[in-house]
Amino acid sequence: MNDKITNWTTSDDALIETAIRRGASRRELLTMMLAGGVALSAGGLILGRASSAVAATPKSGGHLKAAGWSSSTADTLDPAKASLSTDYVRCCAIYNRLTFLDKGGTVQMELAESIKSGDAKVWTVKLRSGVTFHDGKSLSSKDVVFSLKRHLDPAVGSKVNAIAKQIADVKDVDSLTVEITLANPNADLPTILSQHHFMIVQDGTTDFSKGIGTGAFKMETFQPGVKSIFTKNPNYFKADGPNVDSFEFFAISDDNARVNALLSGDIHLAASIKPRSMKLVESQPGFVLSQTTSGNYTDLNIRLDLAPGNKADFAAGMKYLINRQQIQKSVLRGLAEIANDQPVSPASVYHNAELKPKAYDPDKAKFHFQKAGLLGQSIPMITSEAPNAAVEMATLLQQSGSEIGMKFDVQRVPSDGYWSNYWLKAPVHFGNINPRPTPDILFSLLYASNAPWNESQYKSEKFDNMLVEARGLLDEAKRKEIYGQMQVMISEEAGTVIPVYISNVDAISGKLKGLEANPLGGMMGYAFAEYVWLDA
Repeated sequence: MNDKITNWTTSDDALIETAIRRGASRRELLTMMLAGGVALSAGGLILGRASSAVAATPKSGGHLKAAGWSSSTADTLDPAKASLSTDYVRCCAIYNRLTFLDKGGTVQMELAESIKSGDAKVWTVKLRSGVTFHDGKSLSSKDVVFSLKRHLDPAVGSKVNAIAKQIADVKDVDSLTVEITLANPNADLPTILSQHHFMIVQDGTTDFSKGIGTGAFKMETFQPGVKSIFTKNPNYFKADGPNVDSFEFFAISDDNARVNALLSGDIHLAASIKPRSMKLVESQPGFVLSQTTSGNYTDLNIRLDLAPGNKADFAAGMKYLINRQQIQKSVLRGLAEIANDQPVSPASVYHNAELKPKAYDPDKAKFHFQKAGLLGQSIPMITSEAPNAAVEMATLLQQSGSEIGMKFDVQRVPSDGYWSNYWLKAPVHFGNINPRPTPDILFSLLYASNAPWNESQYKSEKFDNMLVEARGLLDEAKRKEIYGQMQVMISEEAGTVIPVYISNVDAISGKLKGLEANPLGGMMGYAFAEYVWLDA
């Protein structure tokens, strides 16, 4: 039996839920999942999640408590600067976007009533009327113009500045109409605006510590790196949410401690638990595992502008030295798909399936290390619990390297401060990238020459030109062809080693209902607080 999930998507989840509603038996449901390439162990996760989504009817009330896995004193309520899962959870609770992605990856309207364009270059956004901020001010087009223009201001330090630069002009036509003009056509704009960073804030906001938004919750307490407490927004414009009266979110970096907090009843959700904890959760009555496979990955980053990555053969050697199958089966217990050193996962229609991952080949790795003149030297490798499974990956690389005379000085550093002190900075280190719904967003954030999160400092004028060309194409076949070529370039030329696409597993109390998968990641794309409810 193949023990991996092949290409199970949120659309497949919807099919299972439909089958449950029409009365399909468990045997029929498992047969459907097996036909989709899902192992029996993973099938149980999917079935449990789907059954939970179908069976429950929303209830009001209660105090929701959930724990993520990463936070720091640099935590922020400024959506433009958000970079961690905890940032995204808070921003989803207190702000709204113009659009959002449903569980099938389809763009839905949120603050926007409609977004239309005749040429994919000039877009007209009609806003919902009657939406108010937490302080009572009505949402207007000026708020949208201010929010979008912030990403273009270098002084703001927006994490999506590279993506936002395609906006040539944005203006308010009237109080509820905004016109966005792009430098070049981009059919993905409605999807781009669903990203967490594009939350709409109040016109003129400079102090984000108060968290004034239009969202489902009001900020009551915000202690960076400690906890956040929210209360239900009684004037929320959506009639069907939120369900809970209040919501508390914090991080427990240690996986065992996070799971124990769930099992002891201290929290309702333990986000992104490790595979080794799954059996413990499953063995306890009253708990459920919720799985999402949507393109999350942990990568080894080799900066090409610093030693040893400035010698091309070092990165090439690392791509042969990493044992992808062992990471998939042993480290992640089958809850991953083998990756080919580029960020577009099989969940995307643009994934280049013809690009094969490099096989584990210590002899080829040794050849490249020798060619680089590095064999036998001690290479520092920074790792931490902050990126998922990074410590285990570093240990495997160290063991594989020792067998061919390659020495890695694995330096394990604390989770707190990892993202600000080591990520993007150390010559050889690990990162963790949350799912993004389009190749354009992934490439613009991570691989364009001016990308804000260019983890390996990859620079290619040809790649940059292809990115702009593909962005404006309405010919999907041609667009897919160019994206496929760009994936090959990243796999062969960049200094990022992406061994697997990780399935995210959130562990939840049986009292927590309504949690569904979302293409933007675990915890319903980090927006779960608005949609779930507690069944006492």
